[in-house]
Amino acid sequence: MPARKIIIDTDPGQDDAVAILLALASPEDMEVLGITCVAGNVPLDLTSKNARIICELAGRSDVKVFAGCDRPLGRDLVTAEHVHGKTGLDGPDLPDPVMPLQDGHAVDFIIDQLREYAPGTITLCPLGPLTNIATALQKAPDIANRIAKIVLMGGGYFEGGNITPAAEFNIYVDPQAADIVFKCGAPIVVMPLDVTHKALVTKPRNDAFRNIGTPVGNAVAEMTDFFERFDKEKYGSAGAPLHDPCVTAYLINPDLFTGRHINVEIETQSELTMGMTVADWWHVTDRPANATFMGDIDADGFFALLTDRLARL
Repeated sequence: MPARKIIIDTDPGQDDAVAILLALASPEDMEVLGITCVAGNVPLDLTSKNARIICELAGRSDVKVFAGCDRPLGRDLVTAEHVHGKTGLDGPDLPDPVMPLQDGHAVDFIIDQLREYAPGTITLCPLGPLTNIATALQKAPDIANRIAKIVLMGGGYFEGGNITPAAEFNIYVDPQAADIVFKCGAPIVVMPLDVTHKALVTKPRNDAFRNIGTPVGNAVAEMTDFFERFDKEKYGSAGAPLHDPCVTAYLINPDLFTGRHINVEIETQSELTMGMTVADWWHVTDRPANATFMGDIDADGFFALLTDRLARL
């Protein structure tokens, strides 16, 4: 099969960085048409800088990187420096990027690419708040029927939230955008906290990254060394969950994941539960299914894939 054409929409973030590296290391599985950046883990100027840092780390300064929306739809921006550090990529000492940002807005790039290629050609891979994707859908409603699939990291069901008791960070930052995306009619696959909290970078797994012995392997290990301190303290876990690489791993080997096709609604009214992904896992309503919500992962298979592919860079 030809490589799947994808656009990565992201707010790097150490785990976003690993997801991008996995995609760039897998040209037989996915062709990265471009990377679109959004405000989320850190403000837009840093996410668009970090995406270029990662492209250069991978030796892929040819990848087009666009800056997108710098704030959510109608809410103040909430960021996550308490998790990712002040730069968003704290941990490794990586040089500032030389490659430039592309001219134009990320939203326009998404629209133009979806219109340029045949319907069902491009998969969107949002790793952060859904502001860019929702804005594109609002600006150009015709693109909804042209999207092959949206594979995103966000939400949670049994795990609850990680930024509030009810909400996962990506959805909470821009719940109005998430509501638009989940209602757009395109096929959606969701990697919620229920899956990503099972993808833990234990010491042996991080040693495997470091033992690759390349700048990429060392950088990933150092990112995770920094990233894990928050999760170990908060959850008492054995390591940091690699949330976003679940998206790109799914595109390489979907058999690593299991889930259900269910109805998912986004809470946009109550401040108490704002951004909650109300996932009808048990089919207790008659609301139509609109997303494949993953519930489990073959973590050993996931890390074997990740280590193997990162060693290529």
